[in-house]
Amino acid sequence: MIGLYQPGDSPLHRLPAGVKLLGLVLGIVAMTVFVRDLPGVAAVVLAVAGLFALARISWRVALAQLRPVLWMTVIIGVFQLLTTSPTRAVVVCAVLLVSVALAALVTVTTRVTDLLDALIRALRPLRRIGVDPERTALLLALAIRCVPLLAQIVHEVAEARRARGVGWSATALLTPVLVRALRTADAMGEALAARGVDD
Repeated sequence: MIGLYQPGDSPLHRLPAGVKLLGLVLGIVAMTVFVRDLPGVAAVVLAVAGLFALARISWRVALAQLRPVLWMTVIIGVFQLLTTSPTRAVVVCAVLLVSVALAALVTVTTRVTDLLDALIRALRPLRRIGVDPERTALLLALAIRCVPLLAQIVHEVAEARRARGVGWSATALLTPVLVRALRTADAMGEALAARGVDD
């Protein structure tokens, strides 16, 4: 369910992929620059909730997009609480979650092929300086896909540790996460090489 295209005929589904990608980038930049307090957080949360409603995405699908990054958000929130202030912790965590929600909204309302085509068109002028648009678009698509994948690995490792009754330890959490992430990356690399993507 995470990041998978949900067919529909809403206005957001009909928007061109390039417009949605540009809106995603501008939205995240605007939030990072202008959201500094709790009213700003409330405004962006309501705006993104409205976009999900406009796209006719069910609340179960919407929440499923955020579930994998909750553990990461908790860790970041605790760090922010220890180093800054409660308000700053809420703002940072909210901007992170809303950014993930916006990216998820783009992926659930846009076919992957349309996203890749839009990225390739946007990067085509850079071919003159040696940039391979097709390879770069694939790299970005993999990066977008790996964010929820990595978050899911963190969640599964934390659940396994809790099921075994193991106490909190950053090392005990990060070591198996790192091992699983490296194994996943290795398997992904082998799959890409088998399909002729590697040089």
